[in-house]
Amino acid sequence: MPPIDRRNFIRHIIAGSGALASGLLTACNNDGAANASTSNTFTHGVASGDPLTDRVILWTRAVPASGSSLNVNWEVASDEAFSNIVSKGETSTDAARDYTIKVDATGLQAGSTYFYRFKTGDAVSPSGKTRTLPTGDISEVKLAVFSCANYPAGYFHVYAEAAKRNDLFAALHLGDYIYEYGAGADQYASADATKLGRVSVPANELLKIEDYRQRYAQYRSDKDLQALHARLPFICIWDDHEVANDAWKDGAENHTTATEGDFTLRRAAALKAWYEWLPVREQDASNPLKAYRSFDFGSLLSLHMLDTRLGGRDKQLDYVDYIDPSTGVFNTAGFTAAMSDPTRQLLGAEQTAWLQGQLAASTAIWQVLGQQVLMGKMHLPSPLLTPTPQNPTVSFAQYGVIATAFITYQTLSTQLTAAGTPVTPENLLAAGMTTDQLTIVNDPTSQAIINAPSIPYNLDAWDGYAVARETVYGIARLLDKNLLVLSGDTHNAWANDLQDQDGNQVGVEFATGSVSSPGLEEYLPGTSPAELAAGVRQLIPTLAYADTSKRGYLVLRVTPAEAQADWHLVSTVKETVYTTVLDKSLTTLPGAGNRKIVRT
Repeated sequence: MPPIDRRNFIRHIIAGSGALASGLLTACNNDGAANASTSNTFTHGVASGDPLTDRVILWTRAVPASGSSLNVNWEVASDEAFSNIVSKGETSTDAARDYTIKVDATGLQAGSTYFYRFKTGDAVSPSGKTRTLPTGDISEVKLAVFSCANYPAGYFHVYAEAAKRNDLFAALHLGDYIYEYGAGADQYASADATKLGRVSVPANELLKIEDYRQRYAQYRSDKDLQALHARLPFICIWDDHEVANDAWKDGAENHTTATEGDFTLRRAAALKAWYEWLPVREQDASNPLKAYRSFDFGSLLSLHMLDTRLGGRDKQLDYVDYIDPSTGVFNTAGFTAAMSDPTRQLLGAEQTAWLQGQLAASTAIWQVLGQQVLMGKMHLPSPLLTPTPQNPTVSFAQYGVIATAFITYQTLSTQLTAAGTPVTPENLLAAGMTTDQLTIVNDPTSQAIINAPSIPYNLDAWDGYAVARETVYGIARLLDKNLLVLSGDTHNAWANDLQDQDGNQVGVEFATGSVSSPGLEEYLPGTSPAELAAGVRQLIPTLAYADTSKRGYLVLRVTPAEAQADWHLVSTVKETVYTTVLDKSLTTLPGAGNRKIVRT
């Protein structure tokens, strides 16, 4: 989720011992590769990711004290003491890949826990812990879900809390692993960066490969992120800020070609750094945009990681483009036609066909979509969003007063009519309506507000691609699948029943809050978060939960009988001392008669 403006709102501990190995250079090969060195440093911890039943990606970064390249050995053991090595090998790295190292450790056993480390000369990396995917019938899987980690916005306490747990299988990161903005108190979410000691590096906005690499290096220096990477295998997908805010397949809101160059070159640089710095397995070396992929956790669940951002997305619609600047009249017909365009894509035709094939082929009980933006229908009354979200026609509090007046009027009118009593101002007042409420219901402006249509609050989400969303819903219904959708992006926590345009229940969506990026509490500072969350739930019937002011992560617990989402929140990311709370737990059940949030 980007900083709020007229466009983007509406569319809107260290691993092992914690020490870094270092020493003195003793020898180098003639080709410049440093080998028997004690000055070669593993600078950014270790990580693993993209586990399969017989393999897992291992990652580290090792910088030679001298020489242009470095030979590194890796090993995988079944025990923490590394007395039983089950896989090992040697690889090399150099400046062309920013001295990062990724290996696909194969020949492993399904459903097993392993420990891994790297060596070069006398230097030994911290050790990491990882797992392979299970096969067959399994009783439970727990996945931690993260999104939107902004280094200058605050501490990564959320990562630290997850790293303390012993019950998680893997970490899912749904994007915005880094942010592209420059440094400075006037930059997005950076007002406290100097006080926190978390000023962005480099100082400029990220445009070139060197920029993106420096930013990843800064994020990966964070001790809490290092601890989590060493603790769990990650399964990652990008969102927009790994490149630029509100990116789509041919551009981005935060990219100006005239001053920042060709967007495709910027995107290529950003994706190269993403593949270098994250433990992800390339799906197609000739096409780095093809990052969608599946992971099968035995017969229990199939996880399908989707790209809703860079590969197939058409440009976002913008309400401003449909407002006549001279009259202020909204072109409803034009906007509706654009929204109804069957050719507008979010996933793209190729990825949609792939997803349909994956869903059809999977026999797992649960089908889980790991993706970026909110899928559920999130429509709000237009006066709450126009003319701008920062200066709407009415605030949430004002709208609540108006709505309460009209609800009171309708309720009392029904009661009076049923009793054979005329509906008059005097009788309404006698029945309990206040004078202020009576004034509101007779006010033409209030009448226009209460009768205004509801519109999508975020055209960057699936709400802006309604036809594409119906396609996914149609696939899930046709194949009779138990659908769970995991989302991020908004910096706020949500739970939504997913219903198609005809009101058919399709599945549920559990959306995680952010690691550190600010939520709606920053954009609507005059609104009580509790009142805002309650108001939004009242206005969106399918919405079962909302938290709009705290940072946190989600834990998805899946069994054959149910899927449960737990939202864990931290009290602050601005101080080193904080508290945590399990804010909400919600479940859904499998089967055609269920597939909705259990509300108690």
